[in-house]
Amino acid sequence: MPHCRNLTRLFPHHTLIRLAREWLAEDTPNFDPAGACVGSQEVEARLLCKTPHSILAGCPFFTAVFTEVGCTVDWIYEEGAEIGLDAVTLTAVVRGPAKSLLLGERPALNCLARASGIATRCSQLRAIAKAQGWHGEVAGTRKTTPGFRLVEKYAMVVGGVSMHRQDLSGMVMLKDNHVWASGSIIEAVKVSRSVCGFSSKIEVECRSAEEGREAARAGADIVMLDNFQPQELHVTARALKEEFPALLIEASGGVTPEKIALYFSPHVDIISLGCITQGCPVVDFSLKVLCSAGCCRLKKKLFRYQSQTYFL
Repeated sequence: MPHCRNLTRLFPHHTLIRLAREWLAEDTPNFDPAGACVGSQEVEARLLCKTPHSILAGCPFFTAVFTEVGCTVDWIYEEGAEIGLDAVTLTAVVRGPAKSLLLGERPALNCLARASGIATRCSQLRAIAKAQGWHGEVAGTRKTTPGFRLVEKYAMVVGGVSMHRQDLSGMVMLKDNHVWASGSIIEAVKVSRSVCGFSSKIEVECRSAEEGREAARAGADIVMLDNFQPQELHVTARALKEEFPALLIEASGGVTPEKIALYFSPHVDIISLGCITQGCPVVDFSLKVLCSAGCCRLKKKLFRYQSQTYFL
């Protein structure tokens, strides 16, 4: 389990309610024709994880969706736990009116699958860093899904990596377009500092050691060495650290889970990866209503777990 602290306390209650209502309204904007054939009898459904060695993330969102439709969720595993070795792992139990349960099913599963996929990848990246003895920060980026950033950034924390900046307001990052539009790194840093004051760090995206030195002399707190090949990165990072010991060095651009170990260096403080959110596999979850073996005449594949029968 990457983190033992209770990360679910990060969210104000009203934030979870707002998100749950938005997702439910998006999924059922008017009629629910399929729901017409479902009654309001109390049912029980089992949440099954079908991707072993996954990190569970997104429980607050899953629970909020079902709470909003009048259902309850009892978790078997805690947020941040690694789902076990079994091909299928019973993860939680959801109870409530059948129609309500099916209304919340897809929005809740979407959140859980996406968040758990990101947390799993983050946990794997941290494990690689730990195995190599690198003590810097693995970080996400702002390459998130519009409208879903809060979930994805939260999943990074559950998985044990840094969110980096959550949004444009969180930290000043001067990219190449900022520098080109303002005329120089010095001018861009100067103007940004006059606005953000002492409370925000300033990071500058640099394409060479010369730009890194210019950014450091201008007062940047962090220099991002962007799209450097590993060997060039190590030489440049060492030179900048020797000249500016307090400067933070970030490596970014072209880093993948397969190649991240090539970027580890005692002179590199942060490695950021867009693939934490872009192209990240999801964790396969399904929600199955408990059913007696004779309740359905259709031929379906049966799955049995702890003496219970599920139709898949």
